[in-house]
Amino acid sequence: MCGIVGYTGTNEAAPVLLDGLAKLEYRGYDSAGIAVMEGDALQVVRRRGKVAELAHTVGHFALTGTCGIGHTRWATHGRPSEANAHPHSSCAGDIAVVHNGIIENFADLRDELAQRGHTLRSETDTEVIAHLIEEAWGASPSGSSEASGLAEAVRIASMRLVGSYGLAVTSAREPGVIITTRRDMPIIVGRAADGSYVASDAIAVLRATRDVVYLEDGQLARLSPEGIEYFDGHGKTIAPQTTHISWDMDVAEKGGYPDFMLKEIHEQPRVIRDTLAGRLVSGHMEIDELDMTSEELNLIDRVYVIACGTSYHAGLIAKEMIESWARIPTEVEVASEFRYRNPIITPTTLVVAVSQSGETADTLAAIRDARIKGARVFGITNVLGSPVARESDGVIYTKANKEIAVASTKSFLGQLVSLTLLALLLAQSKGKMRMNQIRLIFRELADTAEQVERILSDQSAIEEAARACVNATSALFVGRGMGAAIAREGALKLKEISYLHAEAYAAGEMKHGPIALIDEGFPVIAIATQSAVYEKVVSNLQEAKARGALIVAIATEGDEEIVKHADHVIYIPKVRDALSPITASVPLQLLARSIAVMRDCDVDQPRNLAKSVTVE
Repeated sequence: MCGIVGYTGTNEAAPVLLDGLAKLEYRGYDSAGIAVMEGDALQVVRRRGKVAELAHTVGHFALTGTCGIGHTRWATHGRPSEANAHPHSSCAGDIAVVHNGIIENFADLRDELAQRGHTLRSETDTEVIAHLIEEAWGASPSGSSEASGLAEAVRIASMRLVGSYGLAVTSAREPGVIITTRRDMPIIVGRAADGSYVASDAIAVLRATRDVVYLEDGQLARLSPEGIEYFDGHGKTIAPQTTHISWDMDVAEKGGYPDFMLKEIHEQPRVIRDTLAGRLVSGHMEIDELDMTSEELNLIDRVYVIACGTSYHAGLIAKEMIESWARIPTEVEVASEFRYRNPIITPTTLVVAVSQSGETADTLAAIRDARIKGARVFGITNVLGSPVARESDGVIYTKANKEIAVASTKSFLGQLVSLTLLALLLAQSKGKMRMNQIRLIFRELADTAEQVERILSDQSAIEEAARACVNATSALFVGRGMGAAIAREGALKLKEISYLHAEAYAAGEMKHGPIALIDEGFPVIAIATQSAVYEKVVSNLQEAKARGALIVAIATEGDEEIVKHADHVIYIPKVRDALSPITASVPLQLLARSIAVMRDCDVDQPRNLAKSVTVE
């Protein structure tokens, strides 16, 4: 969701900006633009659509300037259009701003600015920032000045903003300089031999530098060709901590696969192994990053898992494991709802915040509310140094490395593995499971990496099922127990990348309404793996089959009975029921992708979606 990149140095800025924006395309966007300093003026080029269209347009301009900022926009305030694309400019056109986030008081600010003589040309909340900086710097219709330079003007203007923002600002009045600051939005800054870089995601600058600074809320950085200066919210010089990024650039390349989604699905066995590495030490579970003793963990008497989308589905599975193994009451909450109610939280409450990007706005807000109320907060995320990681008391990293496709696959499996480890750790601390039981489950968990490889080795049954479903207009996913949670994830994957409507229900609920949808050829995708509720699921499939449904079953290897009830069977290796979500989710990912490809959809960048949801 929205991307920022900026560069000032010795090279031409436009190619650097366009390359950085291309790296950020995975986040999802609908327009893009750049502003480059040309002599004593700013040249702004914006286009609706893809970065490639912007690059084609930029090719018609002789942009040779060595300082500039760029942006990919995911529309919030105002429709996708060239006028609403970033960068946005001041009245005089000598200040350009790019912005991630939401300015909640922008309507009041627009009215104030208009009354003072400013002309606003877009529908966005971002444009007010350029005009506020213009006023603070004394170059506005009102004519007053509070700031002596661009950095001070940005600092003063940001004090007027209510909401979230990551900003990069440049001005023809201070050539070669970029100012960046943030509140609740990620901003990284890095220095290389050829100049200074700023971005909202390290992937945009990774080819230039691996040593970056993650700005904290309220901090500012002043980038110039000579170097970078850092300031706190009062304008005082600071020396921030530098982070070294260790993952390789090839995680952002397709590596011979037709799309990033398929590549990332095939990376899942590696994710499982990496996430498990070093977690069982001398026969005991150890997650040192959580920074709680066994005695403190033993005091936990309530768990909330807060998450959104795919991460929420991982939380539903975690609830089953934590309650079954550790016997701790567990609730799973959509983060956007959790923060607006009054949950029961005490000092012995554990809140587990799950977010692939570590930037999810609703999850971050829920973390802050939980900590204010006295809860201990653990984060589970895929991004080192992300806001969720920094604002949690402890963090488990999913070791998925960079995930490019918008629809999360390998991060989801990383979350499942991490949450399984957490459930085992709580069971160990509570004394609810013997150590030999924990070691056995851990070994079985490790075995799922090889089992996923077996699923990936033969996708013929999945392709056949996809062809049978491709012309449907809707689909129903069903399961019981663990299968019900995985059904939700399967339905989400299908709808978000193929645009085929899908719903998920606990199979026993089918006759309480959803069965009315079923007619001849209607796809019903069932999680029918061997478990204590297997016979119940089969009974529900018979009800659907009697009404003409096309049945696709995810079943356990060796189950010959299921063939009598399903039109298509996708077999997966036999695993413990608690671990079945790991293996059962893989064919559902592949099924959704195959249907989407057959429907000629962009599986990596589905319409209207963003990789990182940084607004409420």
